[in-house]
Amino acid sequence: MKKTDANHVELVSVLTCPECGHVETETMPTDACQYFYDCKGCGEVLRPKAGDCCVFCSYGTVPCPPIQLHGRDADGGCCGHGN
Repeated sequence: MKKTDANHVELVSVLTCPECGHVETETMPTDACQYFYDCKGCGEVLRPKAGDCCVFCSYGTVPCPPIQLHGRDADGGCCGHGN
């Protein structure tokens, strides 16, 4: 994945629930990975897929800011740990 310039990090991602297909636009946190997300359509608690660091990397249109800035670490994640 191409790394992004710190001045051009996208903070908005569109999440799609794999259970019900509900689509929601969300602003991503810049200082942490988001491990859980409650679907506003069906209430399912989304968790990252194996190998992803957060719900945005698994179900969003844009990967999380740490991945945009630094790419994946040796374990496949960011924030110092993979899943």
